[in-house]
Amino acid sequence: MVSFSDWQNIELRTAKIVTVEDVEGKDKLYKLTADLGREQRTLVAGLKAFYSKEDLEGKTIIVVANLEPAVIAGIKSEAMLLAVKGADKAYKVVTVDGEVEAGVKVE
Repeated sequence: MVSFSDWQNIELRTAKIVTVEDVEGKDKLYKLTADLGREQRTLVAGLKAFYSKEDLEGKTIIVVANLEPAVIAGIKSEAMLLAVKGADKAYKVVTVDGEVEAGVKVE
């Protein structure tokens, strides 16, 4: 169990995917550039088997914005997107219904 005070420390924000690039030599990874309102960040996500670049570009997603950066495949990943695994075993990115500005805190 996570305490409510621990939960309050997690910063979820909306982010708009601006660009999606292949990661050289990696068949599962994309390098994403996401707009978080006041800044853009790089994310590395293992979504290549489930989404085309065109399907991801322009989506408004939810990210953990205050997660410590991690280096994945030599790329500094500065946030983590939320996704769920569907009954078909495919990952589905958590998106926002309707138009919401980038960088809005999820409450």
